[in-house]
Amino acid sequence: MALQERLGYRFANPSLLQEALTHRSAAHQKAGGRRRNKAKGAGSNERLEFIGDRVLGLLMAELLLERFPGEQEGALGSRLAHLVSRATLADIADQLGLADALSVAEHEARAGVQTAANVVADGLEAVLGAVFLDGGLAPARKIVRACWKRILDAQALPPKDPKTALQEWVLGRGQGLPYYETIGADGPSHAPQFVVQVSAGGDSAQGCAGSKRAAESSAAATLLEKLGGSHQG
Repeated sequence: MALQERLGYRFANPSLLQEALTHRSAAHQKAGGRRRNKAKGAGSNERLEFIGDRVLGLLMAELLLERFPGEQEGALGSRLAHLVSRATLADIADQLGLADALSVAEHEARAGVQTAANVVADGLEAVLGAVFLDGGLAPARKIVRACWKRILDAQALPPKDPKTALQEWVLGRGQGLPYYETIGADGPSHAPQFVVQVSAGGDSAQGCAGSKRAAESSAAATLLEKLGGSHQG
């Protein structure tokens, strides 16, 4: 599989990778839409996503301690939050072409779910979980360090959360606090998409993500760029 080549890892147990790339909708479709006594999400990548999230957090914390020996918890925490965020995961998943390898139900594929940021981000975590179960921490560590190198190298200073950065930007210019408003929510229950608009500094911007908090951050980052600010610390 091309994805294995891009990861630089070949699975001893290919079924783990297949599971990691199976979206809940595809698992449900494969079962013929019959749940019966099966748990919700059975056969999908959700269990692997669960462990992959923990594997990524551990390996990224380890890497940050090595890369920034003089930084304390606050700065390291800001770096970690950015590096394991949905946006960063989706970016890396896009570089790996992970969406092309994901298995989703036909109707979900037509709706574009296969390329949704939260879906590919979850898929990437599931793949890391599968690598860990298949080969242990060593290959997972190698993948994390290779795939995140570009973003980590660009992180000269600990990044600020876009909402915090936007608030500091407008307050520093004697303007009022940003105002956030949820103006839309769409998509299936397992892959919702929220649209949030933020207004501040005489302008506004929108953000779309799988949670209100992430959509607010996306909107804040977009508005900050429009206003000429930056969310880097």
